[in-house]
Amino acid sequence: MQTFQLKQRWFLVCILVGIITTAAYRNVYASDHLDTPTVIADPAADIGDIFSWTSSDGRRLNLVMDIVAHQFSDRLEYVFHVDSGLRFGKTTATTLILCRFDTAQTAECWVGNADYVHGNASDPAGLEGENHRFRVFAGLRDDPFFNNVKGTREAYNVAGAALQNGTSVDAAACPRFDQATSRKILDTWRHTNGGPATNFLAGWQASSLVLSIDLDVVANGGKLLAVWGAVHRAPRTQSLATSKNQSKWPAVPTLGNPIERTARPLIKNALVGGPLAPDAESNRRKEAYNRVQRTGWMQFSGDIERTLGLYDGFDGKCGNQWLADSKGDPHSRYEKLAKLLADDRIWVNSASATCTQFLAVEFAALATPGALAGDCGGRTPNYDASNIFRSLLIDGTSTGGVDGLTRDEKTHSTIDFPFLAAP
Repeated sequence: MQTFQLKQRWFLVCILVGIITTAAYRNVYASDHLDTPTVIADPAADIGDIFSWTSSDGRRLNLVMDIVAHQFSDRLEYVFHVDSGLRFGKTTATTLILCRFDTAQTAECWVGNADYVHGNASDPAGLEGENHRFRVFAGLRDDPFFNNVKGTREAYNVAGAALQNGTSVDAAACPRFDQATSRKILDTWRHTNGGPATNFLAGWQASSLVLSIDLDVVANGGKLLAVWGAVHRAPRTQSLATSKNQSKWPAVPTLGNPIERTARPLIKNALVGGPLAPDAESNRRKEAYNRVQRTGWMQFSGDIERTLGLYDGFDGKCGNQWLADSKGDPHSRYEKLAKLLADDRIWVNSASATCTQFLAVEFAALATPGALAGDCGGRTPNYDASNIFRSLLIDGTSTGGVDGLTRDEKTHSTIDFPFLAAP
C-alpha cells in the first residue's frame, strides 16, 4: 500500500508541475490557448473561447468564436458545428457554419446551404446573408474571458509543495490535503501576489467571429443544440469567391485538415493535456484531441478522469466533486463526469430565451440540485464559466469565484449585436 501511495503522490506532483509550467512559461490569454506546438506556431488558428446562447426574442442562436491573433488567416477555415436533437447527449442533425477570409480580411461565410455572405464584415452592424437568415461580424473586440493567472499558479504551487512533503492520495488519485493546506490553497487562489485578485487578461483584444442565425436553420434535429468550434487548414485549391449573383452562391467548401477545436472552457488544457504528462506526451494527446473525429472523442475520457481527482482534493474532501461516485469503486469515482466532459459541446436549450445559468441543460438532464428548469444554458459572454466549472470540480457546487474574480472589466451585451464590448 505504501508503494502504491508513493506512486500516486508522484503522479500528482507531475500533474502539478505540468500545470505550473504551463501557467508560468506560456502566455495564457483565455480558457483555451496556445495548447499545442501546431497552434503556437499559428496564433490565427488558436481558438480562445466559444460562446453560444439564444436571443432574447427566442428567434436566433448567437455564436462567438474568439481567436488569439489580431487578424484572421487566409489559410484557415473557421467553423461552428451546431448539432441538434430531442434530448441531452443525443443529436441527430448537424448544421455546418463556415467562414474564411482573404488577406484583406474580406469574409465569406456559409450557414449550411441556407444562406451565404461575402464582403467586409468589420463594421459593428455586421453583414446580412443573401437570404436574410443570419448576420456576421468579424473584427477586433474586447475579450470577455477573465482569469487570475498568477493566483492560480500560486495555488498550484501550494498544492505541489504539500504533495512533495508527503500528502497522501487515495485510490482515485485524490490528494488528502489537511484543513490548513486546503485553506491556504483556496485562499491563495483568490488573491494575486497576496493582494486582491487581478485579471491577467484585462484589456486583451481578440479577433472575434460573431454570428446571429435564425433558429429554424440550425435546429433541424430538435430544440436541444450542441455547439463546438474548430479551425481547419483551407485546401490550397480553394479561394474566396470573386463574383456572385443574387440567386446562387459558391458551394460550401470542403473542410481541410482540422488543427484546433474547443467548446466548454478548460477541458483540453486543464484536464486532457499538460497536467497529465511530460511535455512530449501532453502535446501528443492535445494534438490528437484537436484532430480526432467526433466518433473518437470518448477516447479522451480516461485522460480527463485521471486529472479530476486532483481538483476534487483541493477543498480537503475527496468524493464531493460534481457527479462523483463517492460510495462505489474509487477507481471509477470520476468516470461519469469524465465521459460527460469528453463529449465537449456547449448545450443550448433553444426552446428558451432566458440564458442565466452555465451548464443549465446538463444540470436539468442530470437532476442536479439548483438546476434552473427552462433556462437555455449555453455560454454567454457574461457567465463566470471557468470559475463555475472549477467550483463543480472542487466541491460540487456552482458558486464560482474560485480565483477571486466574477466578471470582466467591460460590460458585454447578450442582446445588442455584435455583443462583445468594443476594444
